[in-house]
Amino acid sequence: MEVRADTYLWAIRMYKSRTLASEAIKGGKVKLNEQNFKPSHSVKVGERFTLSIGDTKKIVEVTALLDKRGNFETALKHYTDHSPVQTKSEKLASVFFKTNIQRDKGLGRPTKKDRRDIFGFNEGD
Repeated sequence: MEVRADTYLWAIRMYKSRTLASEAIKGGKVKLNEQNFKPSHSVKVGERFTLSIGDTKKIVEVTALLDKRGNFETALKHYTDHSPVQTKSEKLASVFFKTNIQRDKGLGRPTKKDRRDIFGFNEGD
């Protein structure tokens, strides 16, 4: 059985669609033995893929071929994850919930004047 690299990465649930997997391979975000390759590459058992997804790095070794997307448990049987374990300090906090400005508790939302003072938009300065 021959399986394309983009199909395999989609089938083991590394990407939501085969198109996204193909674009990641073309963009150099997925490496095969530290080298670029084409999405049409035929996957073989024992190959190692290095995926850069956001700020995380995954190292996946092919243990069996899979060409149809199934549930997560089925996908786990077809690869071995050799990724380094990420500690909490290495994980970045979400930008959306990070507060840049410290305000005393109980003051509520800043007023327009407070915001001008915080961001330095005072007209008289």
